[in-house]
Amino acid sequence: MKITAVIPARYASTRFEGKALADIMGKPMVQHVYERALKASLVSDVIVATDDERIASKVRAFGGKVEMTSASHETGTDRLAEVAQRIDADILVNVQGDEPLIDPAMIDQAIAPLLEDATLPIATLKSRIKTLHDFLSPNVVKVVADFKGNVLYFSRSPLPFFRDKWNDLKDEAFVSGKLLCYKHVGLYVYRREFLPVFTALKPTYLELSEKLEQLRALENGYRIKVVETDFESIGVDTPADLEKVLAKLKG
Repeated sequence: MKITAVIPARYASTRFEGKALADIMGKPMVQHVYERALKASLVSDVIVATDDERIASKVRAFGGKVEMTSASHETGTDRLAEVAQRIDADILVNVQGDEPLIDPAMIDQAIAPLLEDATLPIATLKSRIKTLHDFLSPNVVKVVADFKGNVLYFSRSPLPFFRDKWNDLKDEAFVSGKLLCYKHVGLYVYRREFLPVFTALKPTYLELSEKLEQLRALENGYRIKVVETDFESIGVDTPADLEKVLAKLKG
C-alpha cells in the first residue's frame, strides 16, 4: 500500500498570520513538519498542500514536494481530498502544518488501524488528559470510544461528565488516572476512496454545533478508530505557542 502524508498549509490565520513560514531555528515551521513526517516508517511520500505561492516557494526551496490547491477550501480535509484526486496513494494522512514537534511514531500509530482493518475509513489519535484546565477548556477537544476503540463522540465540553466525582476535579486526579479521560490529537488517516464520499456530505447538526468536522462522519454512520498515544506535541496557534516550541527545542 502506498501511504502519503499531506500537510495542508494556509498563509491566512486569524490568530497567527503566516505561521506556516514562522522561523524555528533557521527553518520555516512547515519544513519541520515535513521532515518529521518523512521519518514515519509507514509513509511513502510527503506533500504540502497550499493555495499560497509564498508557502509553495519555501517548500520547493528546501526540496519538498508541493501541490497547489483551490483557495476556496474551508477545511484541511477538503484540501486533502483535492490532492487525493491527483496522486497515486491508497491511504492519506492529514498532518497538521502547525505541529512542528510531531513525533513520526504518532503518524505510524494512526496509520496502523487502516492496515489491520480493510473496512475502516478513518483513524485518529487520543492522549490522556492530565490537567483540570485541559478537561474544562473548550479549545481542547475531548473524545470517548467503545471497548474496541471506535469513537462514540467528540466534544469541546468536559467528557465524560463525572457526576459523582465533581469534588475530585483536581490535577492530581487526572495525573493518577482516578479521572480517566482523553483529548483528541488532530492527526487523521483516511482511506483514499472515502475522501470524496466524506467531502460530498453536507455539514451536520452536531458538526456545526461543536465546530468539529469529524462529527460529520459519525453522524452519517461511518466508523472512526482512535488509538491512544503517549507522545506529546505542541500545536502552534499563536506566537506564544511558538515560544513554547522554541523553548522545547532549545532544551
